[in-house]
Parts: sequence; C-alpha cells; structure tokens
Amino acid sequence: MHSYPAPARLLVENMAAAAAQDPARAVAFQGAPGCNGHRAALEADPACLPLPCFSFEDALDAVKEGQAARAIIPIENSQHGRVADIHFLLPESGLHIVGEHFMAIHHALMALGNGPFTAAYSHPQALGQSRRYLRARAIVPMSYADTAGAAALVAEMRDPQACAVAPAIAAGLYGLKIIDERVEDAADNMTRFVMLAREPLDPASIGDAPAMTTFVFEVKNIPAALYKAMGGFATNGVNMTKLESYQRGASFSATTFYADILGAPGDPAVDRALEELAFHCKELRILGTYRQERVRG
Repeated sequence: MHSYPAPARLLVENMAAAAAQDPARAVAFQGAPGCNGHRAALEADPACLPLPCFSFEDALDAVKEGQAARAIIPIENSQHGRVADIHFLLPESGLHIVGEHFMAIHHALMALGNGPFTAAYSHPQALGQSRRYLRARAIVPMSYADTAGAAALVAEMRDPQACAVAPAIAAGLYGLKIIDERVEDAADNMTRFVMLAREPLDPASIGDAPAMTTFVFEVKNIPAALYKAMGGFATNGVNMTKLESYQRGASFSATTFYADILGAPGDPAVDRALEELAFHCKELRILGTYRQERVRG
C-alpha cells in the first residue's frame, strides 16, 4: 500500500478498511483508486467493495489469503494485445476464472496546469493505446504501475510539465484538470477482464447460457503433437476462440499454450475434445468455465 503516491494513500486505506469489514463483497483489482480495474469492478458488480492492490500479484494474493472473495484482472486489449505477465500469473495463482467483463476504454490527458507538457505518465498499456496522440505532441511516455496511480503521482510531483493518461474519474479524485478527453488512438478500444475466485464454478450452474472454458496445456515433445492435439476440437465441432503460446522457463524447450473454447465440460463434444487433447499433452489444466458476457460465434 505504501508504494502508492501520497494523494492515493488515504483513499486506499479507506477502501481497504471497508473491504476488511466484509471480505465476501470485496473485489481486488490492480491499481490506485480511479483506475480501469476500479471501474471494471464496479461495472461487473455494482454492489461490491473494490479493494485496490499495487500489483497483479497483490490482487491475486488478496483472494488467496481471504482478504477478498474475487479479483478482477485485465487479460487482453483489442488494440494492444494481451496484458504482460497475466498468462504466467493466472496458472500459478491457483485461482479459477468465474466470469468475464468487457469494458470500453477511454483515456483522458490530465495535469495540474495547461502545459506545455514534456512527459506523460501511465500504465504501459494506456501509453501504447495513446502512442500516436503523444507522439504528435512530442510528449515522452513514462511507464508507471497503473493509470490512476500515475495521476496521483502527477498530483504529488507538482511538476507543471508532467501529465498523466488515465480514466477521467481519476482527475476528480486527485485534483487534476482534464486537458483533453478520449486521447486513445482507436475509438473501439476494448479490454477484456476476467473475474477470479478460490473455488471454480460448477459448469452445470451455467445452465443453457453460452459458456466459455479457459485452459492451459503443454503438448508432448514429439513431431506434430500440437496438430494432433488440435484435431479433436475440429472433429467434434468445438470452436476455439483463442490460442496463444508463451515460453515457460529459460530453456526455450517447453512451450505452454493458453486457450479459450466455446462450451463447457459435461457437453459430450467438449469432453471428447478435451480427452483427445489430454492424450497428446504432458500437462492440461482447466482455469475455469464461466458464462460468456459477450456471445461469440
């Protein structure tokens, strides 16, 4: 908590105290009050008690340690791709995906004064999503842990040449002036968040609603293993909406894959596809089955 800039600390303390009184309603998020994670928590569950955490690891630990019932974490952005480190953190956390939330992302440029500005502070994702806007104005992007924390930092610095790229609500929280709104480069900027909990959802509880299943796997180190592993989804008519690879460890000999499919265990086609996948894998771990907030296919 003490890694936050001073203007954010009192807000963090008050929100943490409220969450501690009712952990069952608490939803942990990464960032300072006013960040997109804060917005997403309130959009996904307006009755929740948002719990600010400085890092993604802190947010996941808050759930594992019982300080919050759930965490909401950004996993991918329509303009900037997957959020760094999330594909490593999710499997290692031991938590389960129990929901998803899509949120339109709009950034504002905010500062103490009117400029001119030499540096803009924000989370790397927000800087990447606003890179053309900043480059056109010769403003140097400066990475910070989160968007709203960057706004708090600018308020603390009292530097008239510093500004922040953050959600508009952060300006009111930290006493900054909105210089420009919607500075993101693309109008259709969207981030997908996932909700995590200690216990998985029972796929049967989703009923007839469209379901999504997320899992990670590592195929056997033999020729055409991935091709054979994917065959079961094609032959059983199971739609795979995402397949991404990432290296685990420093040897570069073991590739782990992250995948989303439409459907849930208990569906005969999904069960057959997962069984065939498991036959070709060294490791297969389901991270969660949950209701689709936005229907695919």
